[in-house]
Amino acid sequence: MATFRVADASEYLAITGWGIDDVKLAKKAWVFVGQQCKKFSISPVNYEFEVHAMSAEKLPFILPAVFTIGPKITATGAEASDKRDLEAQLLLYAKLIAPLHRSRSHVHELVKGIIEGETRVLAADLTMEEIFKGTKTFKEKVFNRVQLELNQFGLVIYNANVKQLVDVPGHEYFSYLGQKTQQDAANQAKVDVAEARMKGEVGAKEREGLTRQNAAKVDAETKVLSVRQQGQGLKEELAMKKAGFDKQAKVAEVEAAKAVAIREAELQMEVERKNAMRQTEKLKAEQLSKATVQYETQVQESNALFYSRQKAAEAALFEQMRTAEARKAQADAQFFEQKMAEDAKLYAKQKEAESLALLGRAKTEYAASMLQALGGNYYALRDYLMIDGGMYTEMASINAGAVNGMQPKISIWSNGAGADGAAANAGKEAAGGSALQQVAGVYKMLPPLLSTVHEQTGMLPPAWMGALPKDGAAN
Repeated sequence: MATFRVADASEYLAITGWGIDDVKLAKKAWVFVGQQCKKFSISPVNYEFEVHAMSAEKLPFILPAVFTIGPKITATGAEASDKRDLEAQLLLYAKLIAPLHRSRSHVHELVKGIIEGETRVLAADLTMEEIFKGTKTFKEKVFNRVQLELNQFGLVIYNANVKQLVDVPGHEYFSYLGQKTQQDAANQAKVDVAEARMKGEVGAKEREGLTRQNAAKVDAETKVLSVRQQGQGLKEELAMKKAGFDKQAKVAEVEAAKAVAIREAELQMEVERKNAMRQTEKLKAEQLSKATVQYETQVQESNALFYSRQKAAEAALFEQMRTAEARKAQADAQFFEQKMAEDAKLYAKQKEAESLALLGRAKTEYAASMLQALGGNYYALRDYLMIDGGMYTEMASINAGAVNGMQPKISIWSNGAGADGAAANAGKEAAGGSALQQVAGVYKMLPPLLSTVHEQTGMLPPAWMGALPKDGAAN
């Protein structure tokens, strides 16, 4: 009664018949009795052909072209109006083009006819020079006109590759035009070379003169800068001397002011003392004289002590200031020296890093060039680098040094009487297989074992076990 049909990813189902007014397109659907279902492909197809056209001057030419053409497909995420337009275009394709896919020649002739017609109409309005110089514009016009014609069949051009114009046999317009262009280019190149040579010679002379002018200018500026630096140094020296003189003057002023104050204090004390003497003269002479002498003595001692301590304090202060200034100057000099040393170390490190970077870059470029020269063979490059670096020679020297001085010693022990003894032993084992023979075999293994232990370690077996043969003799 009904079948379920499913189309491939690049196919659509076209269903007609009972219950369908026109044509129904679907990717999967139930097909009932009275309905027909046809699959048609929507994959783009390449159409390659050569279009013969003629320009406005009646010059024929050939336009090789390859067009990739297929039906318009509904885009995912498109708007509703766009989807309806694309579905209408796909329905046109299903009605008009899809039934002809079994005979591709019909579709090929249809597309070729459209392209040839539009190309010839467009070329008839243009001269050959306009077509040749405006090839890109000409291709775009052909593409747009062909697309307008294909819209009525529901087709779209996915890709259009229009090649260069080709001469028709017997009409070598492009060949002659190419020869003319080559000759013009050659002549222009000769003119350009001569002009470039002239400009190079003139420029070299100008550059030489400019170099000399710049050198003279730099020398003059260097001399002016040197004189300025010397003047600046003299100014700084004079400023330092002036500062020293100002400092000494200020110290002298301070000392003079302090001396005046001390003198004023002494005079004031003298005036007070005389006033006291005048007031106390009325008292008893003996008490006044004794008190006056004691007072004068104490005042003089106090003044002397005060003056000496004041001078000592000023001297200590001045010495501390000089010491502090000397330490500051010394610290500044040490800091400058350390800074210069650190700058020198930093500069050396930078230069060392730059040299290492240049060496690494050179080694990388050398290895890349050698790998390219060896055809990309990594193992050949590795062997070459090991040979060039002396790796094999060093390995040989190491191996030779490892085995140098080795004196291997080989001991041969015989545990039987040759072939006859072996045959006799075999006969005995066949006869009896005595356990004593197995014990005898174990004891035969002891001499070579003890001899090897002695040679490697210098140890001898105990006396109850036996003695080794002297002079390396073997049993």
